[in-house]
Amino acid sequence: MKTIRRVLDVIPSNSRTAAGFWQLGAFVALVLLRNSAAASDFRFDRDTVGFANATVFEYREGHPSLRQREKGEPKRYTRRCFVLCRTTMQFQKFARFDPHAPPLDDRALAARIRNVTCRAAWENPLPTNQRVVFPGYADLRAMSEARREVVRANIGLGWPTYFRFGNFRMLFVHDSSYHKETHTNLNTALARGELFVGFLTTYPRLSINHAVLVYKREPASQNGGIDRYLAYDPNHPESPRELTWSSRDRAFAYQKDWDFVGGFVRVYQIYGKWLQ
Repeated sequence: MKTIRRVLDVIPSNSRTAAGFWQLGAFVALVLLRNSAAASDFRFDRDTVGFANATVFEYREGHPSLRQREKGEPKRYTRRCFVLCRTTMQFQKFARFDPHAPPLDDRALAARIRNVTCRAAWENPLPTNQRVVFPGYADLRAMSEARREVVRANIGLGWPTYFRFGNFRMLFVHDSSYHKETHTNLNTALARGELFVGFLTTYPRLSINHAVLVYKREPASQNGGIDRYLAYDPNHPESPRELTWSSRDRAFAYQKDWDFVGGFVRVYQIYGKWLQ
């Protein structure tokens, strides 16, 4: 509404005829579209973290087994899929980058990273002039690759995510109406230009308990009632993964890879609101 009032203020009174209002309406629509597009201007190669979350288990044909740590092997960066999805959303909402300024030292950079990641991920995006500035890098991908250890040390621990209140939803078996509601919420979020972090699980089976960030719905096609979505998977920083929805089965499925056998998953939205 503030944007509309500002537009009205700059329209001369003698132009507020029927034709003028048609032009005004078109202009306002463009302004609102431009504002709403900011959150949805998400690029995998620019706006995701450049290092991987390592799995605790070893997988063979998508089936997990306990991984034995090799003697002398450095500590691996594990149990951070929730953390990396949340961090990606927080940087999309609360940070901006200035590649033309000199980069910060480790201490200053750590403080700015914590300034971003201490904010609730479900809050509204900040205006550009109020965002936390990260000089020296073009985007999150570049900074997380160049300053990997500083980023890792300041975006949060993995073990607290096991005790998130919203995790208790996985203990209940939900019928197809629940999955359909989640599908509707996913489409609604993406249509608003928002990101959707999903907790994927096959509990009580242990084939997957994982978080991904869904950022784009693929254009509709003649695909037998299958909706396809692109997702950032912290285990796979090299390329997007695919989540699908079958209107016939009223069920989600996730792409097969070395760490998941593929197929049916239950999806719970996380970081969309408090206690979710």
